[in-house]
Amino acid sequence: MSIFLFGARQTGKSTYLKNAFPNAMYIDLLDASIRRIYKNQPSVLYDQLAESNTSIVIIDEITEVPDLLNEVHRLIFKTDIRFIICASSARKLRRKGANTLGGRAYPCFLYPLVSAEIPELDIDRAINVGMIPNHYLSKRPQVLLSAYIDVYLQQEIKAEAIVRNIDAFERFMEVAALTDGEIVNYSNIASDCGVKSNTIKEYFAILEDTLIGYMVPAYHKSQKRKEVQAPKFYYFDVGVANYLLHRKDLQRGTPEYGHAFEHFVIQEIIAYLGYKNSDEKLSYWHTYTGNEVDAIIGNRVAIEIKSADMVQPKHLKGLRAFAEEYPHLDRMIVSWDPINRKTEDGIRVIFIRDFLQELWSGKLF
Repeated sequence: MSIFLFGARQTGKSTYLKNAFPNAMYIDLLDASIRRIYKNQPSVLYDQLAESNTSIVIIDEITEVPDLLNEVHRLIFKTDIRFIICASSARKLRRKGANTLGGRAYPCFLYPLVSAEIPELDIDRAINVGMIPNHYLSKRPQVLLSAYIDVYLQQEIKAEAIVRNIDAFERFMEVAALTDGEIVNYSNIASDCGVKSNTIKEYFAILEDTLIGYMVPAYHKSQKRKEVQAPKFYYFDVGVANYLLHRKDLQRGTPEYGHAFEHFVIQEIIAYLGYKNSDEKLSYWHTYTGNEVDAIIGNRVAIEIKSADMVQPKHLKGLRAFAEEYPHLDRMIVSWDPINRKTEDGIRVIFIRDFLQELWSGKLF
């Protein structure tokens, strides 16, 4: 089967595919000379491949020449060629009315680096600079983060004329960072940005469609307590959120580090569920009385995330309140506390490194 491979900019789509499929035919539409040929005459692709012995073709940045998808569609019918079609956004394809191959290409997603891909991961570094490959490895991640936001605004937003007021959208990105990991209040954000609530909803949709952010829905299956139903928002990478919030050199024990630590763990869970194509959905739980659990995986496990060096009873308040409503779910708290154990009422306390290892080995759920 052919696939669409989507992923935010610089998550490593091209590098991964070149390494994973070294013998595949590779068409780079960021190359101006190559792009010009296919743009002027898309049927060249069909003529090039219809009688060839090529088995796998990678087309990178298909949004540069979306008309090529008509030729890909023809070739899928006429040949046994498998296509891997890369893009940083499905939104561009929809806006340009591109052929999405009628279900003949399976959508896959590439995320920033995850802990399982980095031997001896420096978690504090990941929490500070994020997991976009170049950023995590760079000696000057702040410069790269600045350039990343500028390129995103220019190429994804301005060049595509997705929004009329680029300055308002840039301001929105900063305000959205203030709500990163928090329950979304569209009216408050609209007031801060000087635009209407409906505009803010559209802006959030743009961040989701361009894979720059995720909405995490509320978990609500009980009628006993009044539960919040608005979603939470997270940027796709904690480094991007840190940059927009002007957070750097985060130190353990500070509230800012705690927020980033939570974001990092959520980022890992989102990537795991995505890569495993899991039917389990991520949500969170919050009541109007202030009880909260950071992550609920399907109907199986409730996870609280704290950056504390020692888990104390106050950190378990949300999980205990949750158990009163949903006693059938497993419960755990992830932290820097190095002593793994289980409380008398069944809450598992798990060290962050052990949590990551168990997550990616498939042992958690």
